[in-house]
Amino acid sequence: MADKVILTCTECLSRNYVTTKNKKTNTQRLEVKKYCPKCGKHTLHKETK
Repeated sequence: MADKVILTCTECLSRNYVTTKNKKTNTQRLEVKKYCPKCGKHTLHKETK
């Protein structure tokens, strides 16, 4: 049972990535360091509602 989640850049707050997450095994919010095309560098991306 994977649900779609949106990852948002913590610096510029742009929504860059859509991924899936199993909410039964991962109850916490997803945090991944990914490339932000708007900032032009690798930043921390957090899951949004």
